[in-house]
Amino acid sequence: MDEADREAVAEAVRRAEARTAGEIVVVIERAASSYRNVPVVMALTLALFVPWPLLSLTAISAQRIFLIQLLCAAVLLAALLWYGRGGRFVPGFVKRPRAHEAALREFTARGLTRTKGRTGVLLYVALQERYAEIIADTGIDGLVDQETWRDIIEPLVAAAREERLTEGLIAAVDAVGGVLAQHVPPAPDDTDELPNKVILL
Repeated sequence: MDEADREAVAEAVRRAEARTAGEIVVVIERAASSYRNVPVVMALTLALFVPWPLLSLTAISAQRIFLIQLLCAAVLLAALLWYGRGGRFVPGFVKRPRAHEAALREFTARGLTRTKGRTGVLLYVALQERYAEIIADTGIDGLVDQETWRDIIEPLVAAAREERLTEGLIAAVDAVGGVLAQHVPPAPDDTDELPNKVILL
């Protein structure tokens, strides 16, 4: 996202918050995790199979086989770390919990638990994982069912896949603002407690 895209989303946050006493924070993370442990485990597991054909088909000494195994492990590790960067080998059932954990960390780190009335809402996107989530604080969470949040997230994820992330974020922010306006309308003494800018990590 360039500066104009970020400003367009920030403006959508300002518009949405004008209709509610709630606070919306948008966090976009390039990757929820580095997943470096996955290529390491794969390389070491594959290296375990190297000695077996050498033991059964050759007369190479055990010491040399061990050195060949170490060399294969190093080459495999280098190749898999390069080719597997960005979590290429990581299945979705591993990526999703990591992204959820990252979203929970950001929810706390961005001060959403300290808003007046506990009506903060995080809109979190992890680009590498193709994952998005809405987390609402206790003042709003019990009022809105998860299906409502899912209905907002699904078009956002689809837009991100089609490289229309900014458009998807603006629509999602508007929808979150509508939900908040319904349950926590603006109060006379309402102030903007959290920054409206898009947080890129």
